[in-house]
Amino acid sequence: MYDHYSFEDAATYQIELAKQLKFQQLDKIETIAGADISFNKNSSTMYAGIVILSYPEMVLKSFALETYETSFPYKAGFLGFKEVPALLKVWELIVDKPDVVVLDGNGILHPRRMGVASHFGILANQATIGCAKSLLHGKDHQPENVRYSTSEIKNNTGELLGFALKTKINCAPVYVSAGHIITADQSLAIIKNCVGNYRIPEPTRMAHNVVNDFRIGKLKAGFHEVSAPLTLF
Repeated sequence: MYDHYSFEDAATYQIELAKQLKFQQLDKIETIAGADISFNKNSSTMYAGIVILSYPEMVLKSFALETYETSFPYKAGFLGFKEVPALLKVWELIVDKPDVVVLDGNGILHPRRMGVASHFGILANQATIGCAKSLLHGKDHQPENVRYSTSEIKNNTGELLGFALKTKINCAPVYVSAGHIITADQSLAIIKNCVGNYRIPEPTRMAHNVVNDFRIGKLKAGFHEVSAPLTLF
């Protein structure tokens, strides 16, 4: 899908995509998804997974898995070009779409306002939130070492891009930003409701576990309904 793009082409495309961004309050959220990618180093095969949970109960309902081949290289700021095509292939397997999707990466907390969550959100026409494990862009003010404490992250002009959120005491924060069709404040509130016993919120934590087991052959490609709790979670 993007293998022929240069980084210059990709940056130009991100700037154009960003013109389509929308931010609005979601009225009702009953299901939430987590999306993640796993791959072996130096391999062109991407293992993509999307899990769907009830909200706010965080009960796993279903998940979808698929592979995708790409030669687009990894480079900070261009993650969407490597991961979004694989995630869109998985997205096609899901008939009943979730109300919002959390991606392991950034939304508008990005030099061109086009992290993987915003990129996927626009192409899928879907409400998305970015929840990243490290800071890519913006001035970082660390929150207090208290669970659920937050700190705003702004760019050089003072624009709010996202939040550093402390999900667990004595652990590094996660970085939350609106992706598409959702507001910054609602994105933060939703992620707070998704925090369990771990630093990583449940949607992306479960997606991470699923795609890793898919990559090593414990799970098969396709759409899977979940009737009982799975031991891998």
